[in-house]
Amino acid sequence: MTTDFNGYTPNDGVAPDRWASALHLFDNGPGAPREETTAERWERARLLFEAKDYAGAARLLAAVVDEVPEQTGPRLLLARAYYHSAQLGRAEEQLRIVVERDPVEHYAHLMLGRTLERQGRAQEAEPWLRMAAAFAGEFPADD
Repeated sequence: MTTDFNGYTPNDGVAPDRWASALHLFDNGPGAPREETTAERWERARLLFEAKDYAGAARLLAAVVDEVPEQTGPRLLLARAYYHSAQLGRAEEQLRIVVERDPVEHYAHLMLGRTLERQGRAQEAEPWLRMAAAFAGEFPADD
């Protein structure tokens, strides 16, 4: 029986951040420094997000987005991480970039609307939420 309870998640598994880091522990031989690739940072950030460490995921994702700014996936996940860690201004900024670059990205419209609502800007959120609903095929009933 182990006495190190900090190294394990509640379901008896290894913490995602520790597991992702251990995947390449010996790639360059014992003691050799190793630079983590963008893809590895992306994977580790996804693991942190899944483990609900949104602030940790956001730190990694910010670096990934800086390295591959044209990619929508990392930027959208960064916005979600910001949203879940209550960094709403940063989430809004990333979502506006996504919508500007990809105007039919339905989830970005939805997230932008929810982010604006959460900031108490319901009127500003309304058109974004309507657009997201239209992209999803949800049209208001005729009155």
